[in-house]
Amino acid sequence: MGSIETSTRCTAIQLLITGVSREQVRTALLVSDRALVKWIRAFNECGVDGLIAQKHTGRARKISGASASQFVDLIENPEQADRTHWTARAFHGYLQETYQLECSYRTVVRFFHEQNFALKVPQPWPNRQNESLRSAFRQRLKSLHEQTDLDLWFMDESGFEGECRSRRRWDQKGRKTRIVRNGDHLRMNVMGAVCPRTGEFFALEVSHVDGVVFQTFLDEAARGISFQRNRNILILDNASWHRNAKHNWHGFEPLYLPPYSPDLNPIERIWLVMKNKWFNHFHAKNYDALIERLDQAILDVIHNPQSTQNTTSIRTLF
Repeated sequence: MGSIETSTRCTAIQLLITGVSREQVRTALLVSDRALVKWIRAFNECGVDGLIAQKHTGRARKISGASASQFVDLIENPEQADRTHWTARAFHGYLQETYQLECSYRTVVRFFHEQNFALKVPQPWPNRQNESLRSAFRQRLKSLHEQTDLDLWFMDESGFEGECRSRRRWDQKGRKTRIVRNGDHLRMNVMGAVCPRTGEFFALEVSHVDGVVFQTFLDEAARGISFQRNRNILILDNASWHRNAKHNWHGFEPLYLPPYSPDLNPIERIWLVMKNKWFNHFHAKNYDALIERLDQAILDVIHNPQSTQNTTSIRTLF
């Protein structure tokens, strides 16, 4: 912006020097007589250097310094204002009413963004974790990860629906934002196992999950996975069908997650990526369409082991 303004000033002076009248210069460059007089005076006093446009300081920030830190603390701890959470609209009103801060709603939204806040959809989360068990599991996981004679595999099941859930999206104001939902309740389940070290992913599509189906998964995994190390630890949750003493593990050594700890299973990130990439606003008219889409999503993970390695890295768990 400064370079354009400087160029305009230099052009105005050049035109005046060549004999063009001030009125013609004003008309050609769409500038006021006051601005033109100011530029002439600056040129007479300092030469070409006087025509260089300086950066404008702009208006002082409405939220800055100590008040900014105070407001960030308030956003992160809404209970201070007897609230459970904030919206930008509510926070804007609170600042005006409590602090008599005269600022626009857009200023508050910009402040949220500048402080690294964003609109998010909360994920359901249990509050029954045993932190001592979780800490011990992390230590054991780290110890196993450092051993070079074994591979860690993470296993889980996830359901995929033919009718997607509504998600936040941008759309034109005044337009009805709709998504197909006929209530058909189409659903398929996927059993999967991933090795974060190699990015290898194995999955089996199933209509339901129980002990018999899980044994089928173990049988197929033993035939389909190219094991590279002598020991293979299979980490999975505490579902009842995972705990059957009669299971044939085919060389897998089961290791169970602490209760209520899906965040310690990196395959959960694979499910999130698949659903976001392949099932966001997707609608299946029948089971064939759902299975075809699910096949594409699974093959996308299988054919991109490097991406799978990055997605399932377990270093953040330690």
